Amino acid sequence: MTKTLISVVGATAIGKTALSIKLAQHFQTEIISCDSRQFFKEMQLGTAVPSDEELHAAPHHFIQHVSIFDSYNVGQFERDAIAKLDALFEKHNIVIMVGGSGLYVDAVVKGLDEFPKVDSNIRTQLNAQLAKEGIASLQQQLKVLDPVYYERVALENPHRLIRALEICIGSGKPYSSFLKDTSASRSFKTIKVGLTADREIVYDRINRRVDMMMQEGLLEEAKVLHPHKTLNALQTVGYRELFEYLDGNWTLEFAVSEIKKNTRRFAKRQGTWFRRDEHTLWFDYEEDINTIIEKVDTLLLNR
Repeated sequence: MTKTLISVVGATAIGKTALSIKLAQHFQTEIISCDSRQFFKEMQLGTAVPSDEELHAAPHHFIQHVSIFDSYNVGQFERDAIAKLDALFEKHNIVIMVGGSGLYVDAVVKGLDEFPKVDSNIRTQLNAQLAKEGIASLQQQLKVLDPVYYERVALENPHRLIRALEICIGSGKPYSSFLKDTSASRSFKTIKVGLTADREIVYDRINRRVDMMMQEGLLEEAKVLHPHKTLNALQTVGYRELFEYLDGNWTLEFAVSEIKKNTRRFAKRQGTWFRRDEHTLWFDYEEDINTIIEKVDTLLLNR
């Protein structure tokens, strides 16, 4: 049987974790997480790491496996994930991958894009711009230099913005022009299964998840991480806003409202990213699991 990776994608808070576990149990296999926010062991509540019950329901990999103090990027994840898949495919014909980080999904499925080398001083200047003028200035600059990638990137992630801008400025070409259309050679086939819902439903689920995170102690978690707020791993929605509160710049109520707003924006861009793949099997978030499994089984048989 052809080795197959089933990649579960969709917006944050839509139910990807629950679906991936049901698929893993059905196919008696294991799960690889490609949610870059869930890699770090010090970050629990703000990244919606699967619960202990969920982690025990099926074997998981790449959940809280590195520290916020480690240097870990998408290139390292690609190498680690492919090595893990090679090992898992020795035991299983099917492996599940789940996560809403589109760049990390593509790194595993298609391989990373190749970009030109640019002057390192550009990044230094962009970091200084971020410190002086704020993230909005970077967002506006990217909108002008590369409106295509502007619609895809997580605008609240300053490191993604700076990476794109340094390529735009250093090469004189849009960052998106270097995103390849062809995939790297892989020893497995991929089936993408996507969950979708009306925007109002997604936004409501996000708002309720943030409220639940706060009730479960997200603020206390942020207080522990606050001394390390400049680390790359902590430049993420849910922590950055609470750091503003802890620094005395925002009220707690406003910080929570900003978490909700920025998470909703992130979900919108996740949708833009994942809808690029016309081969994705899309299902309503409330679709019966048996219907999803039946369609996946049909695809597997046809292969």
